[in-house]
Amino acid sequence: MIKKRHRSFGAVFLLRSTNRPETLDHPMEFETERLILRPRTMEDFDACFAMDKAPGVVDFIRGPWDDEDAHRAFIASRIEQDYGTGLGYWSIFAKDNRGLFMGWMLLIPEDAVGPDIEIGWRLHPDFQGHGIGFEAGRTIVDHAFENVGLNRIVAGIDRRNVASRRLAEKLGMRIGADDFGDVLYELTRAEYRAKR
Repeated sequence: MIKKRHRSFGAVFLLRSTNRPETLDHPMEFETERLILRPRTMEDFDACFAMDKAPGVVDFIRGPWDDEDAHRAFIASRIEQDYGTGLGYWSIFAKDNRGLFMGWMLLIPEDAVGPDIEIGWRLHPDFQGHGIGFEAGRTIVDHAFENVGLNRIVAGIDRRNVASRRLAEKLGMRIGADDFGDVLYELTRAEYRAKR
């Protein structure tokens, strides 16, 4: 197992890989003070589906949430898709209970097609408001700029989704555009480095 220690906004996290060269050609697992972020797999399918069905979780997100078959197909396709080197979805688990699914983070081409790379998150309501989104989010922001080498990341957020907008701002993102009910947040590499 290869471990690489990084410092993230004052917190240390580990990038792990098992018996593979230290490259981004394989999914990476991250460890923070309280969390484990590992690549999302079909083993997480039921937990993802249940989270989406929890009250309030997808209220501000467009998707096939009202059609169960389409919803299941959407989750499966997102889990199975290859997003490119260093990109993807990470399921969030409690470090002290690796079976406790808390939500997920993503770093993928915007709407899965690009050209921009978006950061996104979804948390089960039981874990909202406890700093989990920030702790996981700052890890993925660090990964985006330090490991993947991106020049810019974006997050399209419904303007009514106050909690997600606050998280984007806490992660250092700023409003880049306001269009069609969504606010496009962005963070450039230069802005990220200036805030470290």
